[in-house]
Amino acid sequence: MKRAYVNPDLCIGCGLCVSTVPEVFRLNAGGISEAYAETPVGAEDKVEEAVNSCPVNAISIIDENVADK
Repeated sequence: MKRAYVNPDLCIGCGLCVSTVPEVFRLNAGGISEAYAETPVGAEDKVEEAVNSCPVNAISIIDENVADK
């Protein structure tokens, strides 16, 4: 399963990802973005847009099946 991941050390909290895919991203109490949910079916292109639009390249897509090994 693929999932969005936001590197909190890189994120500047601009909120572009949140405005692009609010069903996946949110700003936490510290003003840093986090991927709080799995990508809903049909929203894959919007998540990819958020990844490509991040001004500091803080967002990536990880394969949880590989990460578990």
